[in-house]
Amino acid sequence: MRTLEIIGIGMGGPEQLTLQAIAALGRVDVVLLVDKGETTRDLVDLRTQILRRHGAPGSRVVEIPDPRRDRHGSDYRGAVVDWHRRRVQAYERALLDHVGPDQCAGILVWGDPALYDSTIRIVDGIRGRGVLPLQVHVTPGISAVQALAAAHGVVLHGIGEPVLITTGRRLAEAVEGGAPNIVVMLDGDLECRNCTGRGLEILWGAYLGDPRQTLRRGPLDDVVDDIAAVRTDLRAEHGWIMDTYLLRPLLSPARS
Repeated sequence: MRTLEIIGIGMGGPEQLTLQAIAALGRVDVVLLVDKGETTRDLVDLRTQILRRHGAPGSRVVEIPDPRRDRHGSDYRGAVVDWHRRRVQAYERALLDHVGPDQCAGILVWGDPALYDSTIRIVDGIRGRGVLPLQVHVTPGISAVQALAAAHGVVLHGIGEPVLITTGRRLAEAVEGGAPNIVVMLDGDLECRNCTGRGLEILWGAYLGDPRQTLRRGPLDDVVDDIAAVRTDLRAEHGWIMDTYLLRPLLSPARS
């Protein structure tokens, strides 16, 4: 039976790999890399550097072109489900074509595989089809949430407070619901610009854990325009951006 290692590799710095992740890389015969095109080519290159440093001798790399996703239609969930379906087919075909029946394949996942990443769902989809039996192991990684808190040197919550992790698409309802600490991921449109005037502080970070790491912090009303401008400049320079931020009330008495 084929074995599949889903390995969280942190947010960009090779030093963020855990000992467990390094051990998993040493078991992998074939690494499946999803290639999203030239705009994120440096992400593929960084994965390749990690493999040269920690991969098993003789391991091979197979690149899988990422199916296109409809990002402009009104049916967000339907578009994601369709994208996942086509990813299931692409991953299954790569496993059948490039990984022997007794070999181990690996997929390297930015951050943590359990947090806003589709890899585990894709692999569940493959197993659900019943065509390709797989033994699957998941190795956790340092997430953007952890990296953001560490970069700013803060605790994500006040004493006894909860933390809500959500997306830009769901930010408005989180703010309206009164969540005291909101970590926002996958916010392509910087939705926090619609949350000014509420006495919020923002702690923002891009390329967390990477040499390009860029941070901003302050009252949302005062710094959001600067964040938007810096974000636009970084995207233009690098062709892509991954950023995360924390929103919380200013001067909370429960903050420690």
